Amino acid sequence: MKKEERRKIYLVIVCISFLQGLQFWVSPLLGQIAAQFPETNISLVQMLVTVPAIVSVFVALGCGWLCTKVSKKNLLLLAALISGVAGIMPWIRDSFELLFFSRIIYGIALGLATTLNTAVVADFFHGKERVTAMGIQAASIGAGMVFITTVAGKAGAVEYRQASWLNFLGFLAFAVIMICLPNQHREGKTSGAIRLNREVWITSGLAFLEFFFLITFSTNIAMHLSGALEGNSTVSGILTGAFSGIQIVAGFILGYVTKWTGKLTLSAAMLSFCIGACFLVLFPSSLPMLFTGALFCGFSQGIFIPTGMVDVANAVDTTSCAMASAVFTCAMSLGQFLSPTLLNKAAGILLGATTTENVFIIAAAGMAVAALMAAFWKLSNKNYIREV
Repeated sequence: MKKEERRKIYLVIVCISFLQGLQFWVSPLLGQIAAQFPETNISLVQMLVTVPAIVSVFVALGCGWLCTKVSKKNLLLLAALISGVAGIMPWIRDSFELLFFSRIIYGIALGLATTLNTAVVADFFHGKERVTAMGIQAASIGAGMVFITTVAGKAGAVEYRQASWLNFLGFLAFAVIMICLPNQHREGKTSGAIRLNREVWITSGLAFLEFFFLITFSTNIAMHLSGALEGNSTVSGILTGAFSGIQIVAGFILGYVTKWTGKLTLSAAMLSFCIGACFLVLFPSSLPMLFTGALFCGFSQGIFIPTGMVDVANAVDTTSCAMASAVFTCAMSLGQFLSPTLLNKAAGILLGATTTENVFIIAAAGMAVAALMAAFWKLSNKNYIREV
């Protein structure tokens, strides 16, 4: 591939990653939204972040099959268009129901973008180039989240709907994908049928656990602040930005991290969240400590996603890659969707109160167990190979 063509594909990957980042434009504003609609159950408010994830589960599965029938470029153009349209819907009326509905519609775009981002990487890059491209993907997801959450926190400080204009990034992505992404991907060696294997299913199961616990940062941080920081959307935006920003660094150093941690990369990513959650629990009123916690939590996502995606992509042939990515995406999305309701209930039952502190405690404990499970599986899997 020529250098200019490679740059165009990288630009497309960045744009798709920004579409994924739009899932979190409401995250730093959950406190304001909860105050704006006090009659709404807090779990429903938190689901503004996670409901796109459950929609994306069904979309991703359909996308894995559609990729064998329809151009990936056309599907990505549809995703970009839906992102832009869904994002401006809250301006029709100041209504929680309409806001919630717009997030459901955005879930269609999220499912397409998350699945196809990895499929595009698998189509155009192989071996070491694939790891590098996945690192760029992770870094651009982080960059998108930094920009989106930081700007959203400031723009929505007075009125949450002001931040919804960020969704015009969907229309910008539409233009870039239209211009830069070829209609035909590089031909690969295919078997002609979609086949998944044990590596895909187990890695996807670990992805479910990672995001079941990890999403607690995005759904709770705005309401976790105490003392002088309580209710400050700018601070929650900064913390969410730190969570996202460290993923940029993680993406660029992914190759070094995987060489150093080897089979234990996924476990190391999970343990990073555990450390971050401890900072959040112990120092809810200290911005420097919360910032440190956000960095550890973000690093977990920044390493886990591209590593897991590379693992499932390498485990199957080119024909099955989109479906393998879809299964991985579904697992992540299902974990995000189920997390608020189940962990809030678990906090009330096990620790006596549904507080953000108790949710983080349970999430950290659960993630530690998941990390041990991942380590046991990888160390006992003699057939495990990652292209580096």
